[in-house]
Amino acid sequence: MGQQEKVATSLAGAVSEGISASLAPVDAELERRYPGDPGTRQPVHTVYIPGEQFDADSIRTWGDKALAMLDEHAPDAASFAAVLGLGDDLAEAVHSRVRAKLEREPVEDLRIDFEDGYKGADEDQDAARAARLVAEAYKNGTAAPYMGIRMKCMEEPVRDRGIRTLDIFLTGLMEAGGLPDGLVLTLPKVTYPEQVTAMVRLLEAFEKAHGLEAGRLGFEIQIETSQSILAADGTAAVARMIDAAEGRATGLHYGTFDYSACLGVSAAYQASDHPAADYAKAVMQVAAAGTGVRVSDGSTNVLPVGTTAKVHDAWRLHYGLTRRALARAYYQGWDMHPGHIPTRYAAVFAFYREGFESAAARLAAYAGHHEGGDVADEPATAKALAGYLLRGLDCGALDTGEVTRITGLTLARLQGFAGPRRGDLTAQER
Repeated sequence: MGQQEKVATSLAGAVSEGISASLAPVDAELERRYPGDPGTRQPVHTVYIPGEQFDADSIRTWGDKALAMLDEHAPDAASFAAVLGLGDDLAEAVHSRVRAKLEREPVEDLRIDFEDGYKGADEDQDAARAARLVAEAYKNGTAAPYMGIRMKCMEEPVRDRGIRTLDIFLTGLMEAGGLPDGLVLTLPKVTYPEQVTAMVRLLEAFEKAHGLEAGRLGFEIQIETSQSILAADGTAAVARMIDAAEGRATGLHYGTFDYSACLGVSAAYQASDHPAADYAKAVMQVAAAGTGVRVSDGSTNVLPVGTTAKVHDAWRLHYGLTRRALARAYYQGWDMHPGHIPTRYAAVFAFYREGFESAAARLAAYAGHHEGGDVADEPATAKALAGYLLRGLDCGALDTGEVTRITGLTLARLQGFAGPRRGDLTAQER
């Protein structure tokens, strides 16, 4: 190669240096506020079980009940596919994977409920028992990947009770050997950022009392009130709540029915696809984007019970709502009944299996800088494609072998395109 021609410039190097110096605080603020997705596994759902009902067999019981419902109301791949409108190319793969999932890991995220769902007579004893059972589950391998409690909120009438329950639960875990890696705490009915700050101070106090690393305890914020979306001054309160969490917020969970009722939506129309719900979740999603805080959809209260026809109707509704949420990038939701989890996994598995070959081929083309495809992808899209495939692997919708075969990428390289992943193994790696 010949000598390259010198390129002329007009500005002195000091200009660039001065601009960089002026933007250094912005650079630091961007890194602090928007670290990106944590890269860990996000569960596809959260199951709530009242504190007085939770026992050592709760997770297996949910799986067994879900399997029994599948056997009774859709005993084979063809009948299950017919209910949900799955094509022949997906019927067997989805049905077999749903059954395997219900047998192996029926619940990905479990919250022992000491808030709205709790009807017990002795909350102290139920909280202590919950801690003991959770610790035992992690020790003997029967735990869900994520487990924890939902305490009462920070409003004055129940504040002390919620703080005490959380203290009893966390203290019980410490006495049983320490905090499990999959521990998740949920703060409900948040209306003001100051309530989030109070939760931060509470967790700091517990960490100091037990000599834990600062920041060890994080928590989810439940968005169940209009004030959590739009503050009195017209600002997006949920964005201020994320900031108030001082890096401890792990998720924003939409509460379908409390939020709908808060806005005056009549009971017959309270649903996760109501326009009011879509607005709230869109604000949540924008506020959380890039912060590392994940967004979760709510639930349906239409339970798959009764005759086979009624079960099928409820399954179709739940399947459709779950697919709708996935398309809108709400990758997690709530499930209220064992009969919901067959359609939760069916929707999730169909979502990833329908699109995985196209996504894998696009990522392979990007990784190899191939031309000739009908889509020209950019680095951000390649990251999204890799994230999509990894989410499919996490939940068991996809197998490492089939993804590697089409992408030509090792799991480590696939993770490299998605960004750093910390801590959790996929369902296929476990």
